[in-house]
Amino acid sequence: MTRTPKIPAPWVPPTYSKFDVLALQALNTGTANESQQKRAIKWIIEQACGTYDFHFMPNSQRDTDFSLGRAFVGQQLVKLIKINPTLIKEPT
Repeated sequence: MTRTPKIPAPWVPPTYSKFDVLALQALNTGTANESQQKRAIKWIIEQACGTYDFHFMPNSQRDTDFSLGRAFVGQQLVKLIKINPTLIKEPT
């Protein structure tokens, strides 16, 4: 018998630890050290946005859409983090 893993509903808030909260709060106030900055961005991209998760929800198109919306935000963050700034054209 094969077991199908339970897929959490996309609107359920992601898990976080005390250290995630402290890192995000320090990032918000501009006092985060290097490791807090990295932890906060990692939590946003991987947990809050679920950027690298599987987004198809077999029982609901709306759930799939919701999940993809979260992922889109994470994808935009990853793009801006990785893009070569010299490729950005300034408005004329």
